[in-house]
Amino acid sequence: MTLLVFQLIGETLARSFTLNLPGPVIGMAFFLCFLAVVPRAAKAIEPTAQGILSHLSLLFVPAGVGITGHLDRLGSDGFVILIALSISTAISIAVAALVFDRVNRLTSKQK
Repeated sequence: MTLLVFQLIGETLARSFTLNLPGPVIGMAFFLCFLAVVPRAAKAIEPTAQGILSHLSLLFVPAGVGITGHLDRLGSDGFVILIALSISTAISIAVAALVFDRVNRLTSKQK
């Protein structure tokens, strides 16, 4: 229920102020702030989060449908899309590695 409330808040703000940011992204940002302020809420959300994560593969179905719906675009802009995906993936992996390293250093100093 909590996740849906934050999504509703995000959708309401996005549509009310005609923002170019998707409502669920806004809701997720507010949810992150909520979890930072109320850390014990994470324990209450954990079963729902585990359920969503266990069925994460279902979220790729709409992406697959979108790709097949735009095959002509993939043919004309496929190389550019491949380059953008490659670069963004490399950047994501590098940032994740840097964050992991930083968190690892912080937590090892505490021990």
